[in-house]
Amino acid sequence: MNKLETLYKSIKGLQDLGLPLNEETLKAADELEEQLIKTEILPAMSKDIEPRLSQIQRELVLVVEYKPGEPISVALSRKTNITKMLNAKTLTETGSSPVRSEETAKPIEPHEPTKHIENTTKGLRVEFPDGTVIWRHAAINTFIETLRKIGLERVARVGIKHGGYDLVSKEKRPVVPGRIWQHESDGWYVYSNISNSTKVEDLKNLSRHFNLGLKITEIRPHEKQ
Repeated sequence: MNKLETLYKSIKGLQDLGLPLNEETLKAADELEEQLIKTEILPAMSKDIEPRLSQIQRELVLVVEYKPGEPISVALSRKTNITKMLNAKTLTETGSSPVRSEETAKPIEPHEPTKHIENTTKGLRVEFPDGTVIWRHAAINTFIETLRKIGLERVARVGIKHGGYDLVSKEKRPVVPGRIWQHESDGWYVYSNISNSTKVEDLKNLSRHFNLGLKITEIRPHEKQ
């Protein structure tokens, strides 16, 4: 029996006994239910759905309506701010956006053939001791979402630096046309122009620093462990 089943069984048991559920208890049950959905249901859904959605190249919102015992109903909208569309609470973490220059990069005149180097960068999978798994299609998204779960303000205080800039800070590095140095998330700037191995090392250092017990694996979502 998982935690959600235990929660529902406990509520039903109290109701069957005729014990009143006051407003404070119901509120606590709602909050626990939301937390369990967020930590146990959504990670599994993301693992199954995100690789399929990655084929879509335009922004959209899919709204899933679920009623126990009935087929699910899915609605699509081109408006991408779901909190403005619905009176709903966002359970998944909001994403990050790359900090780009408004200028376009100047074309470079060819001078000699360029050797092609195969990109062997793997994806990234992070598992927390509470069972939360962060495993996005792009390693940078897994990296930033993991930092957000740890706490961007906490990470900023550690003082990890890259290129003379903190891994997480309020300081925006001057942008260069055609280059992305940082991603912006929740008003913080995350240094993102680093290799996958550096991302792994940063997460290991943070795991040791905060005694998080993270399990970090370099693997793409479509690969088997």
